[in-house]
Amino acid sequence: MTLDRCEGLAETARALAAGEVTSRVLVERTLTRIEATQGSLNAFRIVRAEAALAEADAADREQASKGRRKPLLGVPVAVKDDMDVAGEPTAFGCCGEFPPVAEDGEAVRRLRAAGAVIIGKTNTCEFGQWPFTEGPAFGATRNPWSTDHTPGGSSGGSAAAVAAGLVPAALGSDGAGSVRIPAAWTHLVGIKPQRGRVSTWPRGESFQGITVNGTLARTVADAALLLDAASGNHTQDPHQPPRLDVSGAVGRDPGRLRIALSLKPPFTAVPARLLPEVRTRVVELAERLAALGHVVEEADPPYGQIGLTFVPRATAGIAERVGEAPFPALLDRRTLGAARLGRLLGGAPLRAARRAESVLHRRIGGFFTSYDVVLAPTTAAPPPRIGALLELSGFATDRTMIAACPYAWPWNVLGWPGVNVPAGFTPDGLPVGAQLLGPANSEPLLVQVAAQLEAELRWWEKWPSPPVTARSAAA
Repeated sequence: MTLDRCEGLAETARALAAGEVTSRVLVERTLTRIEATQGSLNAFRIVRAEAALAEADAADREQASKGRRKPLLGVPVAVKDDMDVAGEPTAFGCCGEFPPVAEDGEAVRRLRAAGAVIIGKTNTCEFGQWPFTEGPAFGATRNPWSTDHTPGGSSGGSAAAVAAGLVPAALGSDGAGSVRIPAAWTHLVGIKPQRGRVSTWPRGESFQGITVNGTLARTVADAALLLDAASGNHTQDPHQPPRLDVSGAVGRDPGRLRIALSLKPPFTAVPARLLPEVRTRVVELAERLAALGHVVEEADPPYGQIGLTFVPRATAGIAERVGEAPFPALLDRRTLGAARLGRLLGGAPLRAARRAESVLHRRIGGFFTSYDVVLAPTTAAPPPRIGALLELSGFATDRTMIAACPYAWPWNVLGWPGVNVPAGFTPDGLPVGAQLLGPANSEPLLVQVAAQLEAELRWWEKWPSPPVTARSAAA
């Protein structure tokens, strides 16, 4: 294992179990990589150096006891700054000094139960609203493939940390593509699971149910392994889907599938156009799937006016967060504007939006009687430059955001799984991705297809060149 970048999640866990390396050594190397890149990438809001080393020592003692092996015992991982980690603040991208929380959130608790060492909390934009990770609370998080560009958002810190090889995998959250968008823009696998698969407790529903916790990693197997480790529910979670072995599906033959290539953006109130450099890469993936024996044809799910159900849920969720914020005067003006709209829509429009979900399930679910999987762009454009959206008005931000990222959010309304896979690079060398989308509880099928593509394309072999961590560590 090298200093400049880490091995994958499964390989790290294997090396620890085999006694080839200790957790303390791995955590020390991880802390060194984070320190070396914090000035260039700025992936982390909080680095738990002292606590993580203590957890590593405890993991090494447990390894030496030769008891029952936990799947991630001693492996350092990161979580997004919207997740509660006991003893640390949960600022969720906001300015101000937040008090430490008393208990781990359920997803973090389950990672610890699997043996993981929580190395730190990664940067996210304010309340996770935007597909960039910048703000006055922490500055700008940068893309390891081009530090002039954003890694995306809102799980941009987690994506940057994994793409640069600082950690083998990380948790993020996805309310309108916030795992899949940064995965696409940093050449990663990003799994947005079924609603409730990974608990969002202490919030039974986050942002009126559109936000779920998911995973980012360099390979399908690593993303699935972290997903299985974090999966499960608090007893009071309102959504408790059936338990799945997603890791066990990796590498299994999915058979000959009917795949719908969907290139048309769902209905949006402002124009959105798929840029040619992204379209080309997604069509190439479709051709690869056809060469693997699947039946691929262009077809679009019957989205209808699904956007009318998203806005009340998203903005009402922002209003709830603003109402709890300890420093409302420090919030972005766009956040306050979204909260005002959310308060207006929080009554009858919100109730109608929530009722419409079952109708959408039936209508769009009917599409999956003809097709098994949807392949769609994850974004319509490559990652924008740092600062391109930071100072825009609320309306201009929404227009720019919708134009760049019109494809991901419908699956948040539905609560169904989606997996971003790397689709290649633009002529300028910027990563782009594609989504594999399925109906309820279809994570095993989606990772089977993703793993088929990965075996063909071997995307994990490509790193930012020269590796950011190596250049920084040698400086």
